[in-house]
Amino acid sequence: MTTPSLTPPTVPANLALLEAQVKASSEWIQPLRQEIARYLIGQSTLVDRLLISLLVKGHILLEGVPGLAKTLALKTLASLVNAQFHRIQFTPDMLPADIVGTEIYDPKEAKFRVKHGPVFANFILADEINRAPAKVQSALLEAMQEKQVTIGEHTFPLPSPFFVLATQNPLEQEGTYPLPEAQLDRFMMKVIMDYPTEDEEMLVLDLAGTTEEMPVPQPMVSLNAIQQARKVVNALHLDEKVKRYIVRLVHATRRPDEYGIPLAPYIRVGASPRATINLALTARAHAFLDGRAYVTPHDVKSIAMDVLRHRVTVTYEAEAEGLSSEQVITRLLNELPVP
Repeated sequence: MTTPSLTPPTVPANLALLEAQVKASSEWIQPLRQEIARYLIGQSTLVDRLLISLLVKGHILLEGVPGLAKTLALKTLASLVNAQFHRIQFTPDMLPADIVGTEIYDPKEAKFRVKHGPVFANFILADEINRAPAKVQSALLEAMQEKQVTIGEHTFPLPSPFFVLATQNPLEQEGTYPLPEAQLDRFMMKVIMDYPTEDEEMLVLDLAGTTEEMPVPQPMVSLNAIQQARKVVNALHLDEKVKRYIVRLVHATRRPDEYGIPLAPYIRVGASPRATINLALTARAHAFLDGRAYVTPHDVKSIAMDVLRHRVTVTYEAEAEGLSSEQVITRLLNELPVP
């Protein structure tokens, strides 16, 4: 395994200017992390993934057992950036209109008027998305992709920023409608949320083990600051060698034998070109959070698991041998040469 270098392979002429822009436009990142930590103990990886998605206009599928503060995480972030937050509890009897809205007849004016659904907000928590039937899931996923919804004959743009955090419970599968691969691909990342450590849970007990209401987080970051940060993220230097590494990594999930990695019998479906795009975007945002003006292979490897785990499907042979998609991706990351 080759250790990636943190030095950019080719230094762009405007690197000093980019570094100054990164420093100026990321001043809110660390104070925001510290403020979130007052309400959400641990889960630093989730917080960084939320920030990355916010910076590159992505959406997250979050898998974790109940009680891990998934709602608290997104609600706190929404309050701190002064964004509108809506939580949608998905159930088997839901209809698409319960998400996007519908037309209601007004007898006084003798005409139909549009009533917007809960999807019209900046931050959407789609709780237990796999409990709703496919038609309802598709209504949300279409909104995620198009950033607009159609109600009757009218099309309405969704607010900006628009960010969806969809959750799944890995324990209960009865009465659920698993997302098909094509819909899973719409999520930029799939993040696995684990239990807190013993020390973190002690802090949770100290913070939340009371009947008193916690103070509501106050806005500390403007939406304009986020928009400016997005522009800088798009301008970060992505060297041709790092681009080629991203493309080779995604191609290795489809044809690993071409790269001397004997995993073909274990991979049923590899990652799509959308994974290539999302790897580049999230790697840029990862570098931005680290305060750098250039992307390294380390950024790619740090974010690759969350971008690829829901896009790589293993075969029955792999399942019989106890080999998961995460293990396949880990092996690809370890064995593919790094520039």
